[in-house]
Amino acid sequence: MPILNSIASWWMKKRIHQIELFMKYPDDVQNEWLLKLTQSAKDTEWGKKYDYKNISILEQFKNNVPIQDYESLNPFIDRIRRGEQNILWNTDIKWFAKSSGTTNDKSKFIPVSLESLENCHYNGGRDMIAIHCSLNLETQLFTGKNLALAGSLESDSFGNYESQNGDLSAIVINNLPIWAEYFRAPNLSIALLDKWDEKLDKIARSTMNENVVSLAGVPSWMLLIMKKVLEETGKKSIAEVWPNLEVYFHGGVNFNPYREQFKTIFNKADLNYLELYNSTEGFFGIQDQRNSDELLLMLDYGIYYEFIATENQNSDKTLSLNEVEVGVNYEMVISTNAGLWRYRLGDTIKFTSLYPFRFKISGRTKHFMNAFGEEIIVDNADKALAIACDKTGARIAEYTAAPVYMNGNENGAHEWLIEFDILPDNTEYFSEVLDNALKSINSDYEAKRYQNLLLRQPVVRSLPEGTFYKWLESKNKLGGQHKVPRLNNDRKYLEEILSLIQ
Repeated sequence: MPILNSIASWWMKKRIHQIELFMKYPDDVQNEWLLKLTQSAKDTEWGKKYDYKNISILEQFKNNVPIQDYESLNPFIDRIRRGEQNILWNTDIKWFAKSSGTTNDKSKFIPVSLESLENCHYNGGRDMIAIHCSLNLETQLFTGKNLALAGSLESDSFGNYESQNGDLSAIVINNLPIWAEYFRAPNLSIALLDKWDEKLDKIARSTMNENVVSLAGVPSWMLLIMKKVLEETGKKSIAEVWPNLEVYFHGGVNFNPYREQFKTIFNKADLNYLELYNSTEGFFGIQDQRNSDELLLMLDYGIYYEFIATENQNSDKTLSLNEVEVGVNYEMVISTNAGLWRYRLGDTIKFTSLYPFRFKISGRTKHFMNAFGEEIIVDNADKALAIACDKTGARIAEYTAAPVYMNGNENGAHEWLIEFDILPDNTEYFSEVLDNALKSINSDYEAKRYQNLLLRQPVVRSLPEGTFYKWLESKNKLGGQHKVPRLNNDRKYLEEILSLIQ
């Protein structure tokens, strides 16, 4: 095993030279990928429509292809799901990663091609390990197993055509090469279970006696697993269970609210934390420096990047890497080797350095809550509140909402501050209807609410009339252009509002 660890670590570190190459020549690498993408897709329906075979420079690409979002690409994606191929991408697509966030559908179905799986998502997993090895020369990462959390998969059938859809993590894990299974836990039969209460129990029991050396997963779910492991083992800290644990790879939500909880539950001062920016649409960034919250933009995964300054959000004017500036808030626009073309991702970033391009995730283009991976957007909230009002006879004047973070053995929740024009007869029943409406609208929220494992029922607080007016007045934001933020990913505004009624 030590020999295997030495060989694998050496092999992973070789990748660092390739990373250094795109850090040194980012514009050349990106331009090469733009041509590779368009030439690969030139004979697809989309490629013919936008004359990809004659595109040789960026300006032609921009002039030919309009900016897209999920709603505009959805008709093409739906056809692919029904078995048509060579529509957006030139190879057959049989996997679709589910994600919430669209205004019209309960779930988005993001196409995953073999090229995006191998060249983007797998390479992102390889590079997070390579970077960890380069930062920790004495790593023993290949002497034990990685505990990786995954969702579940289901099959779609349209006539004789079958495809799979589910969490991207499940697609990735289900298609790993056989040798990778040697370094991963739990086994597939457990990892892909769709019942989370059963999955939590089985993950804890099947891994608590393994030599787990690394963890990978969304913080909110990983915290539940850690608590379950301690419950099953009777130990006081994870360091007692897995003494050789050396790194936690995390991403998906803001880690700061969870950091102290993890430090306490791990009780391991030398544990490394490595942040990732991997979304359903692609793997974009990896923390490549110790003691830094900056992420390196990964440029050779089959993704071409453009950026829209958020102050020009209603404009289709995009910037290339060589045009961006440090400290400006940009929405990401991506073209990928799965057939997402000039796709507005909805995520925003700020560059902290240029050449090499490092950045911080700054948020999303719309108000949202995503403290637990639930991706609640304003459209979801408005629809759910309308249903709750209709069923309870209530009427709302103003509202805002924010997460209640996990605390000890208490699960997380969403807290809603509402000024009612007409109060519901029963606030508890209003909360229950709101909860069920959100479940029906947003599949990610529904998953996080499963049997109260991660999120409990929403907390609804009725505020005195004029509370939001007082808050806006205190911020010197009275007037038609100023609005109460509907959804927040932290509790700053919510605590300020609550302080006015205490």
